Amino acid sequence: MSRIPYGSVLTRLAHRTPQRIALICGEEAIAWGALEASANRLARAFEAQGVRPGDIVSLVLPNGIELVTSILATWKLGAVPNPLAPAMPVVELAAVLKRADPRLIVGGEGKVHANTVGSPAVLPAGYQADASWSSDPLDERIAPHERALASGGSTGLPKLILPKAEAVYDTENHSVFAKARRVAGVPGPLYHAAPFSACFQPLFAGCQVVLMKRFDARLFLAMVERHAVDRVTVVPTMMLRIMRLPPKERLAYDVSSLECVMCGGAPLPEWLMQAWIDWLGPDVMNEVFGPSERIGGTAIGGREWLEHRGSVGRPVGGARIKIVDDGGHELPPGEMGEIWMMPSTGPGTTYQYRGAEARLDTEGWESVGDMGYLDSQGYLYLGDRKSDMILSGGQNIYPAEVEAALESHPRVQSSAVIGLPDDDLGQRIHAIVEVDEQEAESSTLSLEEIRDWLGERLVGYKHPRSLECVSHSLRDEAGKLRRSRLREERLFSKPR
Repeated sequence: MSRIPYGSVLTRLAHRTPQRIALICGEEAIAWGALEASANRLARAFEAQGVRPGDIVSLVLPNGIELVTSILATWKLGAVPNPLAPAMPVVELAAVLKRADPRLIVGGEGKVHANTVGSPAVLPAGYQADASWSSDPLDERIAPHERALASGGSTGLPKLILPKAEAVYDTENHSVFAKARRVAGVPGPLYHAAPFSACFQPLFAGCQVVLMKRFDARLFLAMVERHAVDRVTVVPTMMLRIMRLPPKERLAYDVSSLECVMCGGAPLPEWLMQAWIDWLGPDVMNEVFGPSERIGGTAIGGREWLEHRGSVGRPVGGARIKIVDDGGHELPPGEMGEIWMMPSTGPGTTYQYRGAEARLDTEGWESVGDMGYLDSQGYLYLGDRKSDMILSGGQNIYPAEVEAALESHPRVQSSAVIGLPDDDLGQRIHAIVEVDEQEAESSTLSLEEIRDWLGERLVGYKHPRSLECVSHSLRDEAGKLRRSRLREERLFSKPR
């Protein structure tokens, strides 16, 4: 049998090797047999709360064994897991829950109001299913959607993305995330698409998964060394923070077990990819691009990347890509425009939204607002999200390009570039750079120094005209940057 319901995959693995460790998070570990028993008890507890096949279960829980067990329990009922960030602001969480209309909410204490739409059942974080619940396998059930992930997108308005694929594991057609040999490392939060797949696809393939509670550069390297991780999925922010460690410290860790590092989730600066290739070798490094909607994607390996520097590769899986201008006309190679995709299975076949409408053209091609261009060989090069583009003095400026140059500065840990109103230029480029706490307090990093640094890297009209130094993280745990929110905050406070 090649297609097995997600909830039943665990049962088969637990029967095969009940004592072998399946999942590690921090100092906690759980074997296949114990994970199966725990998920079965929890599934019955969820069922007692009214969860039925097809229902959504919202899980406001941090990365950990509890979250993974809760997701598995949800699948065992044929229900759809909806992992959400525990740090999500109250107003945003309420809006997402309104979209989800869950039958059950787990966690989110102090943020989930009693008048939540639909009056779902609520269980606290840390809930333990009573030992009286049976740990025996449940009848096989199939969830109609693998997951329901929240996305603010470019507008900041919450929506849910539900893949149209059922929660069924295909043993003969493994995901690229499933190709760990022994141990897969997952440093990102499971409420985002890539870490979610990077956790469960290797797990279903019988590999051990090491899940980080929260990303930390030193702990990441220690995780790889301690558990001999051979496959890991990262975002550019993680790569930058690791590369910012003192070389002597970074090189002290044994990461020779790594066979595949997969990067995605945001544009990757060319210099940063080169630095990792120099460190780990081109055969280890890989980059992927594709929206959570699964309407298409690209991939490229390190050796191929060296021949097409800066590219995220060519379309994979039979999907097609075209680049279109504002008038809807397809652009020739080398010209930047909006990326439109067509999945191999045809229009409208890969997902459905709750809380948004898909952007389709008359032929069924679809866009989620990313910008880029194709070269003459069909390799894709990313620009930025269309909504984040800055129009300054009649010039189009893509923030990711400026951010990549800023983050090559040795004192910059991360950055965000936004457009603020300007009477002369229409919009001026405002750079927010993340530095260490002492640097932020002393304000020794000046706009002049930044502009001097950029002088050899970017044409003058792309240089920031104002600078703000902060010591807090600009990105979330998954490396996502919400420029629209940063812009709104600065419009309100009017920084100068």
